[in-house]
This record gives sequence, C-alpha cells and structure tokens, in this order.
Amino acid sequence: MRHSFVAAALLAVTAPVAAEARNIVITNDDGLTSNVVALYKALKADGHDVIVSIPCQNQSGMGAALGLRPLTPLETACRNNAANPGASGAGPMTREGLGRDFYYVNSTPVMAVLYGLDIVAMKRWGKAPDLVLSGPNEGQNVGAIAISSGTISAAQFAALRGLPAIALSAGQNSAGPDLENAQSTIVAEKSADLVRALDAASKGGRMLPVELPLNINFPNEAKGAKFCASRIGTYNAYTLTFSENMAASASPEMKEMARTYKMDIPALPGLLLGQNPAKPSADQLQDESFLHLTCIAVSPMQAGYASDDRNTDQISKVLADLARAR
Repeated sequence: MRHSFVAAALLAVTAPVAAEARNIVITNDDGLTSNVVALYKALKADGHDVIVSIPCQNQSGMGAALGLRPLTPLETACRNNAANPGASGAGPMTREGLGRDFYYVNSTPVMAVLYGLDIVAMKRWGKAPDLVLSGPNEGQNVGAIAISSGTISAAQFAALRGLPAIALSAGQNSAGPDLENAQSTIVAEKSADLVRALDAASKGGRMLPVELPLNINFPNEAKGAKFCASRIGTYNAYTLTFSENMAASASPEMKEMARTYKMDIPALPGLLLGQNPAKPSADQLQDESFLHLTCIAVSPMQAGYASDDRNTDQISKVLADLARAR
C-alpha cells in the first residue's frame, strides 16, 4: 500500500500536472548553497509558499545531533555570508537578494528543521507545513553513510512529527563557492516535478502516507535522468575507514572533495571516504546505493526505529519462552 502510493507518484512524474499551492519548509545540513536557492526558486515558480530554515555553517555528518545549549550570537559569518558576526543565534538571513523566506540557525540540521517548524512556520501559517524537503545535499546519501547524514535526520525528525518529508541528495558536483550551479538548477527542477506528481497522486490530500519519508538520490549528472523506485539495501557505494594519517591515505574522492571546499587534508587521525571497488550482488541491484549511478533513486524509509510487526511478534515469543523458563 505504502510503496504503491510512491509507485503511482513516480508514474505521474512524466505527466504534466498543475501543482496545488502547498506550504513547504526546506532544510538541509550544508547551510546556504546553490542547491537550496535553486530548489526554493523552482518551488516558488510553481506557486508554493516556501520557508528555508538551514544551519548557519556546513553541518554535514552531524546526523541527528541536537544543540542542547542556548544559541549565542554569531562569532563568525555564516556560510556564503547568510548572516554576519554579532547576529542572533537564529533568525532571518541578511545576505542581500534572498528575501524574507530565508532563515538560519547556528546549530545542527535537526535544530534548523525544528526552528523552521516550531517558530517560522507557526508565525507564517499558524500550523505545520504540508511538506518538509531536506536538501538537496551536496553529495549522495546512500548505503551505510546515510545513518550519519543530517539531511536524512532532518527528514526523519519531520516524519516523526507526522509530516510528509523527503530527503534529497545530489552529486558532489552540485557544490560550489557561491550560489550559482547549473547542476543545482537541474536537480531543483526535477525535485519540483516530483512534488507536483506527489501532489497530483494525493488529490489535494496528504502528500505521503504517515511515517513514510523518502530518501532520494540523484546521479552526478542529473540531466535526462529518470526517476526509479529503489530500496535502502546492503550495498555500499562508498567505504568509510579510520586512518591514522588522513593525508597519506586519502582516496581520490576525498581529495576531490577537499578541492571543492578548498580545504587541506591534515596528516592526522580521522575518517576516510572512498569508492567501493566491489560490484553489487544479484540481490543488491535494486539498492539505491547502486541505482543512483544511473537514475534518480527513490527509496521509501520508515520513520525512526520502528520495526515490522512480524519482528515484534517474533521477539514476543522469545520473551514468552524466557518467562516460562524462569
């Protein structure tokens, strides 16, 4: 039932449909990027009312971390000068040309989405949004690495609030030093197409079933890519390993990432990201970690850590046997 709803929406992506105006919150874990700005523009062009609430700085890899301390004024400027030193720990962005819909939070991705939901959305609409879009991330979130993703965690937190939520991730080539990137525009337009299709499939109602967030990963070259149904499986496109000397062991992918963000890889202990040389097995060909290489992989997620009822029943039987044994 849940998967069939998504499948119907994917079939509708290719059909031209008029979108109903929706209230949408955009969040991410990268801060102010060309991906976020392009997505905002694409959704506004379709008539949606859109709020952007994102971290002040790049918070990649922060997962579901919370900022448990009060947010103090900024000591340094936000990424891409979204806000300047001395500004409040959370508030409207001050970069010229963004308008009144852009907000920052000097904390984690989850704090950013909560600010968007609890403060900005309530002031704007007096209620929760119809949809939360987290991303598009600068780099895909597939395989085991996804568990650490702030992009996915923000979508998960929204889903656990009972809201339709989608995590969006693009290629690393969608990153850039400022807010213009051709790849960002393509990803944004295709994301808007999917929102339009989900809206049409819902017939004006709820845009996704309860507790069914989506994880969507675009290929590096999104132009011409088609949407395809995928699953979160066991294949890993990337490897994560701990190194005693990051500079000496850095993979080509890690070096390219460092060049993109104009960073040096230190000769210190730390985590290394690399490309998995192994090919997927026959039963992993539907995994998003493989399918995202050639299409826009759309994977249903469960909200939080809830398990299938069949697993609960199995554990209940074990516990019953344990009680009888005592």
